[in-house]
Amino acid sequence: MLTLSAAVKIHVCVLPTDMRKGFDGLCGLAEHVLKQDPLSGHLFVFRNRVRDRIKVLYWDHDGLAIWYKRLERGRFQLPTDLQAADQSRSGVEISASDLSLLLGGIDLASVKRRRRYQRPSKPR
Repeated sequence: MLTLSAAVKIHVCVLPTDMRKGFDGLCGLAEHVLKQDPLSGHLFVFRNRVRDRIKVLYWDHDGLAIWYKRLERGRFQLPTDLQAADQSRSGVEISASDLSLLLGGIDLASVKRRRRYQRPSKPR
C-alpha cells in the first residue's frame, strides 16, 4: 500500500515519455511540460508510449529519487479523462489513492466513487 502525506500532490504527464530519461531529463519535463517545480516534494509520474512502464520522480529531502516499474504483462490503464479531456493540457493532478489503484492494475475509469464530504477551498 502506498502511503503519502495529504500535502503531496501527484502530477501525471499525459504525453508519452522516453524512459531512457534520467534525473535531469525528467526534471526538465516537470519544469517545462508540467510547469511544476521538481524540488517541491510532489510526485511526477511519467509513462512510455506502450504504457508498460512508469517512472515516478520526487525530491526526497536531500536529493532526487526515481521509482520505476515495468510490467511483465499488461498495460497501465490511465483514466480516459487523462487522454481525451483537454488536449491542450500536458499534465493532470491525481490523488494518492488513484496512484495506488493505477499501480495496482485497476482501471480508474471503472472505479465507482461514493460521495464524500470535501472541505470548501479558500478563495485566493
